[in-house]
Amino acid sequence: MKKELIFLGPPACGKGTQTSKLAKYFGFPHIDTGSLLRAEITAQTENGKIAKSYIDEGHLVPVELVGSIIKNRLSQDDCKNGYILDGYPRSTEQADLLTKINNEIDNGNSADFRAIYFDTDTEVLISRIVNRRSCKKCGEIYNLKYKPPKNENTCDICGGELAQRKDDNEETAKARFETYFNETAPLIEYYKNKNILKTIDAQGSIDEVWERLLKVVED
Repeated sequence: MKKELIFLGPPACGKGTQTSKLAKYFGFPHIDTGSLLRAEITAQTENGKIAKSYIDEGHLVPVELVGSIIKNRLSQDDCKNGYILDGYPRSTEQADLLTKINNEIDNGNSADFRAIYFDTDTEVLISRIVNRRSCKKCGEIYNLKYKPPKNENTCDICGGELAQRKDDNEETAKARFETYFNETAPLIEYYKNKNILKTIDAQGSIDEVWERLLKVVED
């Protein structure tokens, strides 16, 4: 049966690491909506041009336009057996639209839709953020506490220099969490009420979280 997977959770909860791993495991496309929107703008598609006009004026891209871009992507052949959608939906309005999109694409065929929530203690998340480093060259992500490089300040993969993002500090992290819980957390209740929310403990090693994730996805 086709699997349609979305992931919920605050910044630094480990969604990115696990979704990339899961996409390779199943052979599903991992669709990052931020990258998808940027690609539309770079390719100067009609939707991309319209989206750019809003962004250039400092406005949010309309819900319907984002939905149209996502629908076009989810309609492609590589999504016929399933997909992993990252960064969408971000509101209950977008969640309603995603349900409509899936219904139109699936056209009455069976599909297994699951919203998976990464539950993690806020203090753990702050620790992850302030200890996070990324390679300037290839973008590989490290954590000085949980996933340190073999050699200090050097990427294991390409040997590039590691750096800390300017916004990876405790003050900014707390502000990001407040924004998340105010704007996105209502989706947890939304999907819980529909009996399609799966919650996993996102604390522990990458391998430990991976085993828990597989269990709820394959159940």
